[in-house]
Amino acid sequence: MLDLPSLARLAERHAEDLDCQVAAFDLGGYRFDGNARPELMGVINLSSGSWYRESVVPDGPAAVKRGRVLAAQGAAILDVGAESSLAHTERVGAGEQESLLLPVVRELAGEGSIVSVETYHLSVAAAVLEAGAKVLNLTGSVQTEAIYREAAAHEAGVIICYVAGPNVREVGDLELGRDPIAALYDYFAEQVDLATAAGVERLWIDPGLGFYYRNLEDSAERVRHQTRVFLESFRLRRLGWPVCQALPHAFATFQDEVRSAEAFFAVAARLGRVDLLRTHEVPRVRAVLDTLAQIRAE
Repeated sequence: MLDLPSLARLAERHAEDLDCQVAAFDLGGYRFDGNARPELMGVINLSSGSWYRESVVPDGPAAVKRGRVLAAQGAAILDVGAESSLAHTERVGAGEQESLLLPVVRELAGEGSIVSVETYHLSVAAAVLEAGAKVLNLTGSVQTEAIYREAAAHEAGVIICYVAGPNVREVGDLELGRDPIAALYDYFAEQVDLATAAGVERLWIDPGLGFYYRNLEDSAERVRHQTRVFLESFRLRRLGWPVCQALPHAFATFQDEVRSAEAFFAVAARLGRVDLLRTHEVPRVRAVLDTLAQIRAE
């Protein structure tokens, strides 16, 4: 899959999609243009149940501090969440999420950072937008039209995640067909139509590779699926919107070197023309993107 003959066959098979251009837009005083360069989204987890320990913060002040560090390291967007997406961790209600998120959003947005909030609750979405969030990282498939209307009213962006269920905590099995991009394309085409009809003018589409699916517990199969979707993400750009991807950890294979995993997958993501990379390891991935850009420039 990551050898030259396979990449050559992929490029030949989908040659018409290789040069698809996507919408560029301004958000929070910053220009996002995936046709010119990729961007990084740094992660801040207010949930103690989140797996990636380096992104977990104990309280609001620590979250603000991490946000400042991530911005200085090169993150264009700061993605804040208050509930882990892991299936076995404690659920966090909408009210508690708001109490955790709102002070952080107000502080970071007030300093000029572009803040994203990961949520599937309509009430949380409305509250964080009012507090200054500029992006909703939408991890659910229920009440999406109402959420899109809230985003449009605040001139905010939305990351539409593919979720095989009502939300990231209640997913079913992931359908693993011969062509995963085809099913993703159909899902995003419908959601993009709903979002734009509601007035949203700033979108990313995200295949949701970091979410927990029981039928992808086998580490080798999971990595193969993730890598394939990374490499073929350029096909989704035919929808006209940039692609966001969360970089995976692959702990079973990387083990003690797990903090190197996201940098590895960033290479496959950029080969597939992913526009926005969500990462817990901003400096490591930034170095990879800078190196790839230098190689391409030559």
